[in-house]
Amino acid sequence: MTSSLKLHGIATVNLWAADIPAAQQWYSQIFGIEPYFVRPPAPEPPAYIEYRVGDYSQELGIVDSKYALPGTAGSPAGAVVYWHVDDVPAAVQRLVSMGATEREAPADRGEGFITATVVDPFGNILGVMFNPHYLEVRAGQARLR
Repeated sequence: MTSSLKLHGIATVNLWAADIPAAQQWYSQIFGIEPYFVRPPAPEPPAYIEYRVGDYSQELGIVDSKYALPGTAGSPAGAVVYWHVDDVPAAVQRLVSMGATEREAPADRGEGFITATVVDPFGNILGVMFNPHYLEVRAGQARLR
């Protein structure tokens, strides 16, 4: 019998941007915080920045696109990470007002699940979602504290 692989949770989600200072300005405005990790440190221009966001302080890193792996798509593609939000239409409206482009309008997926995607100004797909399962997990974690 083989042992199973245990995934403990997402450690870091990386996005790409050709202009890291512009990405830092945009995401700092979206999140209302500055990145906690910047490499290399000032006064050098950053090649990587990282934020801790959400209820569980998940890491969102933004990497200079010159370091993208060979074969990385030049247009929005790949896996979509959906971040839980309380109000999907309001989140999409805010992101679009900040320069994102709506890719998929808010869609009711049934049983309380609502999803939408935008493309940030740097070409990355950003998913937002209302997810009842997320709320159940968060409530369970709060009870354990």
